[in-house]
Amino acid sequence: MSTKTEPLIDISKVRADFPILSERPYGKRLIYLDSAATAQKPHAVIDAVGRYYSEANANVNRASHFLAAKATDAYETARSTVSCFINAPSVEEIVFTRGTTESINLVAQTFGRANLREGDEIVLSQMEHHANLVPWQLVAQERGAILKFVPIDERGDLCLDRLREMVGERTKIVSITHVSNVLGTINPVAEIVRLAHEAGAAVMLDGAQAVPHMSVDVSDLDCDFYAFSGHKLYGPTGIGVLYGKANLLDKMPPYQAGGDMITSVSFDSSSFKTGAHKFEAGTPNIAGAIGLAAAIDYLNSIGMDTVKAWDAQLLEHATELLSGLPGLRIFGTSKEKAGVISFALDCAHPHDIATILDREGIAIRAGHHCAQPLMGILKEPATARASFGIYNDFEDTEALAVGLRKVAEIFG
Repeated sequence: MSTKTEPLIDISKVRADFPILSERPYGKRLIYLDSAATAQKPHAVIDAVGRYYSEANANVNRASHFLAAKATDAYETARSTVSCFINAPSVEEIVFTRGTTESINLVAQTFGRANLREGDEIVLSQMEHHANLVPWQLVAQERGAILKFVPIDERGDLCLDRLREMVGERTKIVSITHVSNVLGTINPVAEIVRLAHEAGAAVMLDGAQAVPHMSVDVSDLDCDFYAFSGHKLYGPTGIGVLYGKANLLDKMPPYQAGGDMITSVSFDSSSFKTGAHKFEAGTPNIAGAIGLAAAIDYLNSIGMDTVKAWDAQLLEHATELLSGLPGLRIFGTSKEKAGVISFALDCAHPHDIATILDREGIAIRAGHHCAQPLMGILKEPATARASFGIYNDFEDTEALAVGLRKVAEIFG
């Protein structure tokens, strides 16, 4: 029985909002199925960035002239927009970074170095992106801490019973992805936070793959830190967000020094701002923050509940189509899943799959997806991955299935 139903959003209108979708690679309709790597940008974001440079270009939180005031207002309004988007208790808990990777590194190098001692434990999972693994490896090596990894089952779900066994009095931080960039699994992060807090551990959540697909409420989750990237949320590259509880940010040492994070400097010592600004040294990515706020406004105009529901429709339809292809194996079959499908064809290497699909105008990703340890668990050197955005439709998923049949014909 087909899962294809009436679209929840006006796809033709949404697609018209994204100018890049008018591109015709090799004379074909562009079918972009790589949003987990980076999402495309709507006119609203592109125009917002252009307006900043053409109408308000100045540095923020420094000069008192007209343009500086205009730029500062737009930058700090963007912080408020982000705060509301994830329901942070205060705008002072929103730190602008370059992306999820820098956000996690910031926490590892400040909170981690300040709180970890020899023999303390850091709990991660087997499905982590390198960005939520390597920073913890580095700080663990420096501080003599121990890394533990929560295993996954055959569906790609975290083994919560094992997590309960792992988290104990020596656990100082649990850092887990909200949504796997390979498996699409939506982890039960509220339960993870509860278990960690019962043991006295702090929780860092990697939300890079979550915020484009669903509403996120950090107050309800009660997580200590939450990170995400603008470019996966239909915003610009080079801008990201770290949410951190105010009481923790205030205790953490600076990550970098200079520029706007300082209150006073002498030849002998310096004093620093509190809250988010303590972690924003130098001139920030002002245009990026403004573009990110425009992306959030755009998503809010559609409604995150609608975004999530449409994502689920696309995932269900695509999974049904791909599951019917001989020799195709899907990795990640959790009941709680976002719009990501990683797969392999018995007859073709993932890079060959991606190359042939590219000639059909279909953009997917092939490789280890910055999750080499997970590839080892799956016993695969690489997978192909299709990931959905709000501009995708049933025609895209059907074209993917047709393209994969062509791959099978060539190699089969």
